[in-house]
Amino acid sequence: MHEVIIVATQGQGLIDITTEVERAVAASGHRVGLVNVFIQHTSASLTIQENADPLVLADLHDFLTRLVPEGNGYAHDDEGPDDMPAHIKSALTQTHLAIPLVDGHLALATWQGIYVWEHRDAPHRRQLLVSVVPA
Repeated sequence: MHEVIIVATQGQGLIDITTEVERAVAASGHRVGLVNVFIQHTSASLTIQENADPLVLADLHDFLTRLVPEGNGYAHDDEGPDDMPAHIKSALTQTHLAIPLVDGHLALATWQGIYVWEHRDAPHRRQLLVSVVPA
């Protein structure tokens, strides 16, 4: 089983998609297995991160921006100065996540959430595939 989730981003930053993934998992009807979330893009990524203090997300975004700055003389800049940095950020992070499904629920810890990490400046519509593999 798989379901497509479309996430509208508003530019660089992290967007909590935990609820959308939980809905897709519930629709599968499976109670035990493995949930795979895959983003079908090369300039955005996925992460599991703290969902309690928004300063964690801000610090992560700021750190990655300092690590991979715009305007570093990249050869690939067809879509603007954020183009190649977005690809590098995606390569340094994750394009898929595997999460255990236990008793019909994602086995996330208390303070964990699932996030799309948009690396481009402009808004985008990001497509994700959520697959449930029953145990």
